[in-house]
Amino acid sequence: NKQRSFLAFGFGAGGAAGGGGAPGVGGPLPPAPGGALPNTPGSVQQPGRRDSHININVAPTSHDMSDTPEIRKYKKRFSSEILCASLWGVNLLIGTEAGLMLLDRSGVGKVYQLISRRRFQQMEVLSDQNILVTISGKKNRVRVYYLSWLKSKILRTDAQVERRNGWINVGDLHGAVHFKIVKYERIKFLVIALRDSIEIYAWAPKPYHKFMAFKSFAELKERPLLVDLTVEEGSRLKVVYGSNQGFHAIDVDSGELYDIYIPKHIQGGISPHTIVTLPNSNGLQLLICYDNEGVYVNTYGKVTKNMMLQWGEMPTSVAFIGTGQIMGWGNKAIEIRSVETGHLDGVFMHKKAQKLKFLCERNDKVFFSSAKGGSSCQIYFMTLNKPGMANW
Repeated sequence: NKQRSFLAFGFGAGGAAGGGGAPGVGGPLPPAPGGALPNTPGSVQQPGRRDSHININVAPTSHDMSDTPEIRKYKKRFSSEILCASLWGVNLLIGTEAGLMLLDRSGVGKVYQLISRRRFQQMEVLSDQNILVTISGKKNRVRVYYLSWLKSKILRTDAQVERRNGWINVGDLHGAVHFKIVKYERIKFLVIALRDSIEIYAWAPKPYHKFMAFKSFAELKERPLLVDLTVEEGSRLKVVYGSNQGFHAIDVDSGELYDIYIPKHIQGGISPHTIVTLPNSNGLQLLICYDNEGVYVNTYGKVTKNMMLQWGEMPTSVAFIGTGQIMGWGNKAIEIRSVETGHLDGVFMHKKAQKLKFLCERNDKVFFSSAKGGSSCQIYFMTLNKPGMANW
């Protein structure tokens, strides 16, 4: 059902911040002095950080409300915290503190319980390989489930398939923190951040049909919290990872380890959010996001733009979206920005503060969830690709 708990700004003909605002999902707010949003996130200055102001003309334009990206919410309430999700066809696999479920998006939104009493921290569907890659369980193992086995649990048509072991662990790994799957030529690499090392596996097709160990990097200065793999100029593989001190890289061939960016202006540790390899940069240019900032650097550690992306508030989730934009979910607002410039394309203000978590995206659909407030949490989805957004 369509949400009226968010107010939309800045999605008018101008596209970027400062352009004409479209009427909000719940109607426009009155313009504030200077065109700034009332209670704009970022108007509170944090010690030692740059101030950030979002200035958007909130006067309604003649654009129809259908020009504004929509946020909708599924009725199903989940009793345990939603931690991750991945699209499987049109349907959504959902990982929670207590199990794995499937939300049938093709029908009336029925939810099927697939696996119970297991925590799912991260997941990604690889349909061509018939697998779901997960970090799950008490020991945070990297476990691969076969999609055909999960399908048999939903349809209940093949008891033989259902009785078979429907999963396999990747190596004997446990204590996994984050993984990223990257395609290079015809090979799918699985890069895994463990508590004290980074492991790279490569998918071996039939007859093996599993991930096999490729490289291991154990001599790390900082503990990895998130990890990525970039392919420089179509040939050189480089691991990029974030820690609570900054961002670092490993040359996969030589094993050389070096720092890419350490934010020296911040006292204490940081919270790395995401690493984006910029489109059309031959795998050399990155946008690295942490706390309420983003910095443009290359894979050799040189700052490439003398500007910072600045979120209006400290986001709980940051994600690169296939439309060429980056989104930040804060307690007061959802911000949508250009990944190339950091300019604000639009904002959804919450009518009441709430913690939201990015789940997954495909094409112009973005899925996110509310944190468990009271007894339950819910899943939202946003459709972005609207004609009124000039920059899309």
